[in-house]
Amino acid sequence: MRNQICKVKTKIKNAVSSKINLIGLPILALCFVSFFWGTTWIASKIGVKHMPALQLVAIRQFIGGLLYISFFLFKKAAWPKGKQWKSILILSALNFVLSNALSTWGVKYISSGLGAIIAACVPLWIVIITFFRGERLSKFSVLGLIISFGGVCIIFYDHLHDFLIPNFRFGIIISIISTLTWAFGTLYTKKKAATFNPYFSLGLQMFLSSIIVFAYIGATGTAVKFSEIPAVSWWSIAYLVIFGSVLTFIAFIYALQNLPAEISTIYSYINPIVAILLGALLFDETLNTAIILGGTVTLFGLYLVNYSLRKSRKKNPEPS
Repeated sequence: MRNQICKVKTKIKNAVSSKINLIGLPILALCFVSFFWGTTWIASKIGVKHMPALQLVAIRQFIGGLLYISFFLFKKAAWPKGKQWKSILILSALNFVLSNALSTWGVKYISSGLGAIIAACVPLWIVIITFFRGERLSKFSVLGLIISFGGVCIIFYDHLHDFLIPNFRFGIIISIISTLTWAFGTLYTKKKAATFNPYFSLGLQMFLSSIIVFAYIGATGTAVKFSEIPAVSWWSIAYLVIFGSVLTFIAFIYALQNLPAEISTIYSYINPIVAILLGALLFDETLNTAIILGGTVTLFGLYLVNYSLRKSRKKNPEPS
């Protein structure tokens, strides 16, 4: 009898230990994502201080895309065919040529923390777009929209006088546009269920977008010679490629595959906090009661919106 009890205890102990190990690594991956994706706003801010923002974006996406493509070429992965190229080109334009490029350009004129908070508002656009498409809004979506809007108003109360500055207005406008295009990209991805390796697609999107942005800055004459780009900007680009485009994204996918959706989305609330705190520490960016209170209220509203979106997906699961 005693031996049987010991065996049961051993089995339970092993099962618990296995469960902890199974959850432990994904949680570590999520912590990695939560922190380092927040730091990419700081790296972007440092980089664009010393070089044209769009040129930084083009170089970052070119190197990041090339790394992904090289990996899949080494693996002898199949290339996209026919209409798959259309989806990749559209997502490249929405997610990288517009969203990533504009958000990076935006932090040249506004604080990294403010840029991160604006970027976190993508779920609000998704709810608004789906509403105009004829879908009903849940009570949590409506409440979340109202609370988030109130939080944004609190944040911008201290920045009202800054709207008289053309560069600040420009930074806010393009940052908001970047969140709108990312929302459209998210909905497009959902509509066009992946028929092609999403990771290979990501690399192709980055690479194609870099060609487009390079062409734009070349045509407008806004680029500077590579020899004129200071070392600090090159270090910034290296950081953005390694942590923003490669390691963090791999960790994000791993966490997404091994954690419940409710937990895996926590990073979106932590990223702005990391960006705000580091921005205040490194750049002496404003960190006052309005930012803290407004940011907290906005993130709580976003939580409610995300909660409503998850409930909607559970009621109406995607066709397999």
